[in-house]
Amino acid sequence: MLKVGVVGYGTGGQHFHTPFIAAAEGCSLAGIVARAEATVAKARADWPDVPIFPSLTAMIEAGVCDAVTITTPPQTRRDLVLEAINAGLHVVADKPFAPNYEGAMELDAAAKAKGVTLGVYQNRRYDSDLQTLAKIIRDGRLGQVWRIHSRMDFDDPATLEAGPTGGLLRDLGSHLVDQMIWLNGPVTSVSVHMDHVDLPEGRTDASFVITLNHESGPVSVVSASKLNRLSTRELRAYGDKGAYVSYGTDVQAQQIFAGQQPTDDPDAWGYEPESNWGTLYTDEGPAKVPAEQGRYHDYYAAFAKAVADGTEPPVTAETGARTLAVLDAARQSAEEGRSIQL
Repeated sequence: MLKVGVVGYGTGGQHFHTPFIAAAEGCSLAGIVARAEATVAKARADWPDVPIFPSLTAMIEAGVCDAVTITTPPQTRRDLVLEAINAGLHVVADKPFAPNYEGAMELDAAAKAKGVTLGVYQNRRYDSDLQTLAKIIRDGRLGQVWRIHSRMDFDDPATLEAGPTGGLLRDLGSHLVDQMIWLNGPVTSVSVHMDHVDLPEGRTDASFVITLNHESGPVSVVSASKLNRLSTRELRAYGDKGAYVSYGTDVQAQQIFAGQQPTDDPDAWGYEPESNWGTLYTDEGPAKVPAEQGRYHDYYAAFAKAVADGTEPPVTAETGARTLAVLDAARQSAEEGRSIQL
C-alpha cells in the first residue's frame, strides 16, 4: 500500500483528493496537513482515524507517509513540492503545479535527481463524459477526428481565484487543455480570447475561448466561465464518419458535494444518468451512447502502481509542463492579439 498524506484541506483536499485516495486500489490515506482550527476540526470529523499535522515538515518528521499530495493555493505549491522531494517522498501536485513551463521543468528535474515520482493531478481525464468520448474515438465511431469543442461554464463566482497570479485560465484552463492534449496529442499553435474583471486583488481573467491546433491534425476549441450565471458542460466532436454531442453534469463532484463517497457503492459511482447520455450522429441515424464510468480514484491507483513498478505516473511532470507551455502561449496570444506557435 502506498501511504499518501494530503497537504491542504480546502475544497481540493476535502472533496477531490482524500475520498479518492481512500477509494484507490493500492493506496491508503496516511495523514492530513491542516492549520486553521475549523479546518482541523473538519478533517478530524471526516477522517477520525487519520492523524492531522500542522505542517508538511511535521508530517515528514512523523514518518507516516511514502507520498504526499500538495493541494494548497498555487503560489505555495513550488516550495512544498521541493520540500517533499528533498525528503525522498513521491509527490502528486495539484494543477497548475508550477507558475509556468520553466518552473514545471525545474520540479521535474528535482524529482528525477532525487529518484522520486512526481505526478500532476489531472483528475478530469477521468470524467465520465470525457471517458465516453475517448472510447468513441478509440472505437473508430467518429472516423478521423476533425474538431472537438469543450465548454465548461460554472455559475460559481466565489471560487474564481482573484488577481494576476490566479484567474480562470490556469484553473479550468489547466483541465480543458490537458483533456484535449490527452485526446488529440501535442499542440502546435494557440490563439485565445480572454475576458477580464478588475477585482480588489488585481486584474483577473474570468473567461476564455482557446483554439488549439494539434500536430496530429485536429483542432480543439475550449472555453470556460465562472461569472456569467451560467452552468453548462458540453462536449462536441466532429469526424469524417459523424458527430457526437454530450451535456454532462460533473457527476462525481455532484456526488461528493451531496455527501456520497466512492467507497459507498463503487460499482454505481460516477455514472451519468441515462437522461444525460450523449448522442452519436452517423449515417445510421442518431444513437444514444451509454456513459462510461467516471473514476477519479483510478488516477491514484495508477500513481501507486507507477511507484511500485518504477514506471511513469498517469500524468507526468513533463506532460504537466507541456500543458503549462500552452497556457503560457495562450496568455501571450491574448496580450498580443495573435496566434502563438509552440
